[in-house]
Amino acid sequence: MRRARIVIVGAGFAGFAAARKLARLARGRAEITLLNPTDYFLYMPLLPEVAAGLIDPRRVAVSLPAALPGVRTILGEAQRIDAETRKVHYTGPEDGNGEIGYDRLVLAVGSVNKLLPIPGVAEHAHGFRGIPEALYLRDHVVRQIELADTADDPAEREARCTFIVVGAGYTGVEVAAQGVLLTRSLMRNHPRLRGITPRWLLLDVADRVLPELGERLSHAADRVLRGRGVEVRTGMSVKEATSDGAWLTDGVFVPSRSLVWCVGVRPDPVVKGLGLETMKGRLVVNEYLHVPDHPEIYACGDAAAVPDPNRPGEVTPMTAQHAQRQGTRVARNIAASYGVGEMRPYRHRDLGFVVDLGGTQATANPLGVPLSGLPAKVVTRGYHLLSLPRNRSRIAMDWLQNAILHRQTVQLGLVRSPIVPLDTAAPELPTIPH
Repeated sequence: MRRARIVIVGAGFAGFAAARKLARLARGRAEITLLNPTDYFLYMPLLPEVAAGLIDPRRVAVSLPAALPGVRTILGEAQRIDAETRKVHYTGPEDGNGEIGYDRLVLAVGSVNKLLPIPGVAEHAHGFRGIPEALYLRDHVVRQIELADTADDPAEREARCTFIVVGAGYTGVEVAAQGVLLTRSLMRNHPRLRGITPRWLLLDVADRVLPELGERLSHAADRVLRGRGVEVRTGMSVKEATSDGAWLTDGVFVPSRSLVWCVGVRPDPVVKGLGLETMKGRLVVNEYLHVPDHPEIYACGDAAAVPDPNRPGEVTPMTAQHAQRQGTRVARNIAASYGVGEMRPYRHRDLGFVVDLGGTQATANPLGVPLSGLPAKVVTRGYHLLSLPRNRSRIAMDWLQNAILHRQTVQLGLVRSPIVPLDTAAPELPTIPH
């Protein structure tokens, strides 16, 4: 008897959770294939610490073959899905083409940087969705301080020591909070820059930082950022970006060589070419997470418009918590379609959120309990260690070393600007310029 063929496209939070749960439920009775551009699962919440030079990038990359025994991993990007013949067509890492047949398909392709029609942003800004972008930002910040040291023009020095972060959600707040501590550490090694304070601007069109959280936690994060000298400007964004700086929506020009784009995400563009119903770029699924009229196709995570049972008529937001839980539910429902267990609709309970502000500062609301300062820091790090599928001890050792040693501030120059364009459908992969 032929084993069932289950193909999972994408190894983010949703795809990784689905593959891990299916492997445990199938126990070798199904052929599970995972298609992903990289051979690792990326734990994105710790990317700001990678960019700040606090964590080795390998710590946040969990090997798929090592973590998913019994799951076949294929390196490649899905290009087309033929629902009639039940085949996934993909392009390999060395431009070779291939196809995979399936009996059940899980689409967990995730999301990419959200673009807005603002002149110059695509050319001069950089996102923050993958390891290449995090490594680029770290090297770029170090490089700007070093170039400021060698510059004799005061205006150039000021521009190179000015960093603009657009988007005051989780990622933008953590990038700015960690970034100001990084530049403060860098300045100690450059006595010629004595008297110059690196300038960090955090912009958002919302009326406060972290609008997803309650006002208490939002204000706590705001106090920490402003206390470190971050210029928090709400109700504001970038009107135009240039190679020399950015025009803000209030008409002020800020000279800078650094524009970090953290305004949010959009579903992976591959969703558009599937020929299936979408809602704001996300695949429409029912409460059981499979596509209407195609019960063999399931979707979860950022690329799926999953009905939110707690908010009738709305879909779940694009968060790692939802993606991970949806991946697990998809796995159980697929197993149920083969007679193992019971198919159930997606349900969730909000466990709260954590935001690491660097140093001893954080904000968190575990199970609805608002925390800030050191207690929130303990909860935040505990949450990350529990959520990581591997590398816990290595990350804990990095944290311990950072507590007693100076951070490493060398730039390796491995990732340069053309390799990490903002407008890319694969932020997890460096782009090779033609």
